[in-house]
Amino acid sequence: MGNFVYYVWRALDSAIYVYSLLLVVYALMSWLPGARDSKLGEWVEKLVRPYLEIFDRVIPSIGGIGFSVMAGVIFLQLVQRGLYILFVRIMMMIH
Repeated sequence: MGNFVYYVWRALDSAIYVYSLLLVVYALMSWLPGARDSKLGEWVEKLVRPYLEIFDRVIPSIGGIGFSVMAGVIFLQLVQRGLYILFVRIMMMIH
C-alpha cells in the first residue's frame, strides 16, 4: 500500500511540476514576437489557456499586465505542498 501511495504522489508531483514549467514557458513566450504563433506556442496555449482563464476572471490585469500566470503557478505550488502534507500523513498512518 505504501508503494502505491508513493507512486501516486510522485506522479501528481511531477505533473504539477511539468505544468508549472509550461506556465512559465507560456509567460516567457509573450516576450518573444511571434512565439505564441508557432506550433509550440499554439500547443502550449491549448494546454494552459483554460487553466489561466479561471484566474483571468478573478484577477484583472493592471495596465495591460496580466497576473494570471503568477497566480496559477502560486496556486499549483500550494496544491503541491498540500499533496505532500497529505502524503506524509498517509504514510505515517500506514507505518
